[in-house]
Amino acid sequence: MRALVVGGTGPTGPYIVNGLRERGYAVTIFHRGTHEIPEIPDDVEHIHGDPHFEETIARAVEGRTFDVTVSSYGRLRLIAQALAGRTGYFVGIGGYAAYRGWVDPYALDPPGMTSPVPEESAVVASEAEQRFAWLIASSERVVLETHPTGTMFRYPYVYGAYQVRPREWSIIRRLLDGRREIILPQYGLSLSTHGWAGNCAQAVLCAIDRPSIAAGKTYNCGDAQQLTLGQVTQVIARTLDRKVEIIPVSYELAGTHRAMVLSPLGHQLLDISKVRYELGYEDVKGVREALAQTAKWYVDHPPRAGGDIERALGDPFDYAAEDRFIAAYRRAQYELSEFSSDAGNIDWHPYAHPREPGKARDQRDR
Repeated sequence: MRALVVGGTGPTGPYIVNGLRERGYAVTIFHRGTHEIPEIPDDVEHIHGDPHFEETIARAVEGRTFDVTVSSYGRLRLIAQALAGRTGYFVGIGGYAAYRGWVDPYALDPPGMTSPVPEESAVVASEAEQRFAWLIASSERVVLETHPTGTMFRYPYVYGAYQVRPREWSIIRRLLDGRREIILPQYGLSLSTHGWAGNCAQAVLCAIDRPSIAAGKTYNCGDAQQLTLGQVTQVIARTLDRKVEIIPVSYELAGTHRAMVLSPLGHQLLDISKVRYELGYEDVKGVREALAQTAKWYVDHPPRAGGDIERALGDPFDYAAEDRFIAAYRRAQYELSEFSSDAGNIDWHPYAHPREPGKARDQRDR
């Protein structure tokens, strides 16, 4: 059995490649060759080419056929079309941004996603509505039109090794640099679906194990449990044996720290019940274990200061500015404390609790 993985060297690629190998497939990866990683074994064939253009894709797959293709990189619609008639089962990897309101929450009334978001929720229908999301949604349609027995996955934010925009690094670097106060937008309470790379790959492998069930369908995936941004920060701090105080601020005041959350309007949660009940998906690692492993990997493989990854994060790591902000935040807390009051607090249970049998009213005349 032969399998093609388009990509293969990003966060989920090694887990998909090695999962296919464990299932008896001879695996070929098609990628640009700019990121060779040790997790890809020597018995995996490499096709080096650009999976973003019709002519380069055509050259890469010319004369080849595969039993399974997993396309996790490049221009999905072009890859799907190039593999028509060349693969038995096609799995495409898209993303949650296809949903209407995910990129632009103000496209909904009232603004913001309902939670959790099932697969049948509306996707962006036109380029005019939101071009990036429309491209993702239209690529999904091309995949399932070209490969009616294929399967689409909508990835969440994926965390783990080899992420090109690892939000965890904004926390990890500060702790490594000796910071003990970290500013978090949305008061650290934002809750969005994330998926550890090994877990997202496992969802894909579940489809490969049950292609007749997954045929023609689209699935959300992600970790079965989710942590708030504040909880993520605490797990990372504990993993690195650091103490941290969260400075909880509104999205509007968070400045460059806004990039740590996915939406200005709070929660964005995917419903993953379909992949669990239809394909038998279960997390390979729980979120706390997976996040701790991720933090340790970035300690051992730190991105270059001011390099591509930190620029992609949009994080200047301007600690002097952060210190000024935190000082102003504490002054404001102190000044506002004079307006706080315990008046109106209910210090007794609102339901009736009679102390004697037969009484129509309790001791508080309820």
